[in-house]
Amino acid sequence: MGKVITFGEIMLRLAPNGYLRFFQDDQLQATFGGGEANVSVSLANYGLDTAFVTKLPAHAIGQGAVNSLRALGVDTSKIVRGGDRVGIYYLEKGASQRGSVCIYDRAHSAIQEAKPEDFDWDSIFEGADWFHFTGITPALGPNLVEICRQACKAAKAKGVKISCDLNYRGKLWTREQAREAMTDLCQYVDVCISNEEDAKDVFGIEAENTDIYGGKLNKEGYKSVAKQLADKFGFEKVAITLRTSISASDNDWAGMLYDGKDYCFSKEYHLRIVDRVGGGDSFGGGLIYSILSGKSTQETVEFAVAASALKHSIEGDYNRVSVAEVEKLAGGDASGRVQR
Repeated sequence: MGKVITFGEIMLRLAPNGYLRFFQDDQLQATFGGGEANVSVSLANYGLDTAFVTKLPAHAIGQGAVNSLRALGVDTSKIVRGGDRVGIYYLEKGASQRGSVCIYDRAHSAIQEAKPEDFDWDSIFEGADWFHFTGITPALGPNLVEICRQACKAAKAKGVKISCDLNYRGKLWTREQAREAMTDLCQYVDVCISNEEDAKDVFGIEAENTDIYGGKLNKEGYKSVAKQLADKFGFEKVAITLRTSISASDNDWAGMLYDGKDYCFSKEYHLRIVDRVGGGDSFGGGLIYSILSGKSTQETVEFAVAASALKHSIEGDYNRVSVAEVEKLAGGDASGRVQR
């Protein structure tokens, strides 16, 4: 079906048990996750050949990150070893009207201090069909902007399709820095993934009559957002996730996919959230899988949104669902009944 390469940072995630606040007790759960790594895990679950590329220290924590991916079927052979530390993020999961809190400790991580010469992109893309990265990766520093640029150029030279999730992170860079870097990188991108905030934060493209904090999304306004993005960069497809946040525990979740001709909206799911981190990444994984599978535009957005809806019920960054489970939900069975 195709080989997918993803590139970015994988971090150690430290989180209190359940919905406890930081240091409400003396325990933190240790797992791993990161935007592009999460996408590779989803694709491996669906049976695709997928490799994650990054730079990690050769010590036990770095190896733990490698092992977490390898155990789930992701090819880790292209990971560069070196540097001194693995980035960390601390997550306090929100509930009801208390929002989640994410604190980064990723300065001077191995990937943040990586150099362009660390990666042999011609070799990495040998036999590949798809390349995926997010706006988080170039946000780590000017060196990562250049590494992403070199990766995109190498992918294009080999005829590899490129997808990018804009994923603006205000804690990592300014809107001005994001706009400059992403305007350059998006010239190579075929499939753009965004949400109700990213297009505005990065490119100043905003849906009319929408209040994301008041729980009001004007879905029709996102047709204009998608078309403006496609017209600006020549994207073949633009996917937009649509989240109505009722509270930290309850969201309505849907998506739209524009293929240059048709605007296809998915059905909307009401989510009771267990863990929302990685929700957008699971959407990206479902989107890539569906496109490579030859699904129609409507089928693609339905699969991607259903995959992401299921991720919200799973602890940790990684989405641990199968194609059959996603297709069952996308097909209309949202009952949650016990499977016997």
